[in-house]
Amino acid sequence: MPEYRKDPVVRRWVIIATERAKRPHDFSVPKEEKQGGFCPFDYGNEHTTPPEVLAFRPEDTEPNSPGWWVRVVPNKFPAVDPNIEIQKYGHGMYDAMAGFGYHEVIVETPDHNSTFALYDDKQAKEVVWAYVKRYKEIEKDERIKYVLIFRNHGALGGASLPHPHSQIIAIPSIPKRVLEEMNGAKDYYDYKERCVFCDMISQEKIENRRIIEENEHFIAFAPYASRFQFETWIIPKEHSHNFGLISEEQVETFAKILRNSLYRIYKVLDNPPYNFVIHTSPTYEEGKIYYHWHVEIMPRLTRVAGFEWGSGFYINPVPPEDAAKYLKTVEI
Repeated sequence: MPEYRKDPVVRRWVIIATERAKRPHDFSVPKEEKQGGFCPFDYGNEHTTPPEVLAFRPEDTEPNSPGWWVRVVPNKFPAVDPNIEIQKYGHGMYDAMAGFGYHEVIVETPDHNSTFALYDDKQAKEVVWAYVKRYKEIEKDERIKYVLIFRNHGALGGASLPHPHSQIIAIPSIPKRVLEEMNGAKDYYDYKERCVFCDMISQEKIENRRIIEENEHFIAFAPYASRFQFETWIIPKEHSHNFGLISEEQVETFAKILRNSLYRIYKVLDNPPYNFVIHTSPTYEEGKIYYHWHVEIMPRLTRVAGFEWGSGFYINPVPPEDAAKYLKTVEI
């Protein structure tokens, strides 16, 4: 029968609609036709993007030329601009602020037709290193309060170009979604003197019904109160509040479990559109004892509709226990 489940961090309720339970093949997502023609992220088109701010390439190649295997450039059509001076102002009862921030694109590979799920270990690790290096560099700007790394896959996932890429948007405020997590995690810590995310890991290991994969440093599981079908979280096993503190050894194991998780979704759901986000603390110190950085992967299999928008509840027709079972069957 249907069941209400409460997220232990933000205390949001979801409905696990078992009466609507579906198997992976029940989700019919329209397949996107491969787009031909010009792509600014392909080899030879480097001059059509803003100048690169980071590139992994042989030493004997020139910046903004072919030869790279990962390349980071400012977004040509940015949501925010680092050259704008921060100004806050009012418009009657309303508040506004000039659109300062960073908006960058991580071009993950020269291969136009690949995707993160299909990278080898080396390429996945190089992409994560690009995340880490840009995160650490942008966070040095004291005007920035939050750095969000995210990936949109497929047109229904919000990707405007099919070439494999991730994005970074850094802003002078803390996103509401992250604030909800931090406030919930702090309340939990104040009451129990434990990290809620660490407790989630312990609970998942005790039950062992929603774990999808784990390695030395990370665990991937379908969260108990999953909002979306086949939603997957990846969390470092050792408490760590800030993504920028990831070690060299952890970069390798994180890249592998992230790639494996995306590959499982790719195989079970036939390459669906999805989004993933890296949630981290706003600064190196804030949230140190009670927050825990993590990745949330959200396949886009159905649309959020009236009840979700009107109530704040999510309806999920795939119990996370079933999602984990299907995803674990994939051979890596």
